[in-house]
Amino acid sequence: MQTLNRTTAGVASPPPERVLQFGGGNFLRGFAGWILDVYNQQSERPLGVVVANNSDREIYRRWREQEGLYHVLTKGIRNGELVDRYDLITNVSRVLSLDRDWASFLRTAENPDMRYVLSNTTEAGIRFSAEDAGDDAPPAEFPAKLTRWLHRRFDHFGGASERGCVILPMELLVDNGRVLREKVLRYADHWKLGHAFSRWVNEACIFCNTLVDRIVPGVGKQEEAAALATVGFDDAAITQGEPYHLLAVDAPPSVREELPLDRLGLNIVYTDDLTPYRRSKVSVLNGTHTAMVPVGYLCGRETVRETLEDELTGNFVRAVVFEEILPTLDLPGVDLEQFARDVLDRFRNPFIHHRLLSISLNSVTKFRERVLPTMLAYHDRRGEWPPRLVLSLAALIRFYRGDFRDGTIPLKDDHWAIEFMQSAWSESEDADALARRVLGWERAWGRDLTAHDGLHQVLSDTLHRIEAVGVPGAVRHLHQS
Repeated sequence: MQTLNRTTAGVASPPPERVLQFGGGNFLRGFAGWILDVYNQQSERPLGVVVANNSDREIYRRWREQEGLYHVLTKGIRNGELVDRYDLITNVSRVLSLDRDWASFLRTAENPDMRYVLSNTTEAGIRFSAEDAGDDAPPAEFPAKLTRWLHRRFDHFGGASERGCVILPMELLVDNGRVLREKVLRYADHWKLGHAFSRWVNEACIFCNTLVDRIVPGVGKQEEAAALATVGFDDAAITQGEPYHLLAVDAPPSVREELPLDRLGLNIVYTDDLTPYRRSKVSVLNGTHTAMVPVGYLCGRETVRETLEDELTGNFVRAVVFEEILPTLDLPGVDLEQFARDVLDRFRNPFIHHRLLSISLNSVTKFRERVLPTMLAYHDRRGEWPPRLVLSLAALIRFYRGDFRDGTIPLKDDHWAIEFMQSAWSESEDADALARRVLGWERAWGRDLTAHDGLHQVLSDTLHRIEAVGVPGAVRHLHQS
């Protein structure tokens, strides 16, 4: 197996650095990096990318040794045809660790060619913390890091408007660009960076709202040897995604003209209204993903595909989609049933072994953003609570107890979320008290859900049933009722 670098791959030096990318996980490698590689093949002004990661894990150290190169495998079904190909991505110039290379990271702000900022830090990543100090190296939260970088750029170029940046956050958060700008301005005020800087952020920097869609599970350990044999290199950063992809961007005409991503022949659109794209994706694709995780896992399934192909959990997921999610959506011009069928086909992709535990990252926040709005909309329309989505919430609560069969569930969430759930389990007398405590968790849900008529009772009943017959038994009960 060959060592991967620009010499062994016969690849020229990367393009000039014009993009700062926060995060180097599977999604950004297999989505944003792949899109920019297609763009560079067609552009007279290609874009080089600096990747900034929070940590200096082994994968990032090895990726750095590969001189930024990596492969993206695209495998699945598109329009009834098998897709099985790979691309060598060549646009990454440097892979930085913010813990180790903070000074180098800040110096990238002094590059006059830097124009675009990309990020994907999950929904929980765009937040403000008063504990972040202006001289932390680095501060903890992503918006704080971005504020420091923008302020360095503002200072270095004397507030020149032409050195503003286009920021394209790819977190699955409604109005992600607007929310990120608000957090940056809040840090500017918190750190007393001055009105001139805040005005520059508002007037010279463009924060675009986006919607992204591509399942990028990466390459599992079982598939790694075959994947590396396919590309012919020992590639630590190799990743894999499905053929389907969508990038929808709400951007002004100036951005659409300078960055014509919608002319690449990819499923990329500029739009003035992300609502139909967002509602269908967040509710149907991501909502189903999040709802199935605790139910599928606690029924003994390990992957999305297994969950769909198993009769018990597959029927549960299909009922969630067609009986509880779609009835809450009213999107003229969108064939929701066809979109839902496409989503379920994507879940059955034979090349993607998307592990439920991988999707479980930050499940509390994901449930709030992806599933809770559907539950509330269903209740508003029908005057009752969607039983399967309530079961998903109950299974989520059971999942965060942290044990299953004879083992421990490797929970992956913020400490406050895990600690609250496990404290709720240990300190609640019964399922009724547990349900009330979790529904009253305003930090997680952004509201007190005990105020919603009837929700406490149905959740309590479902938790009782799970304790009595397990999640599989609770699912069977719904099928029989």
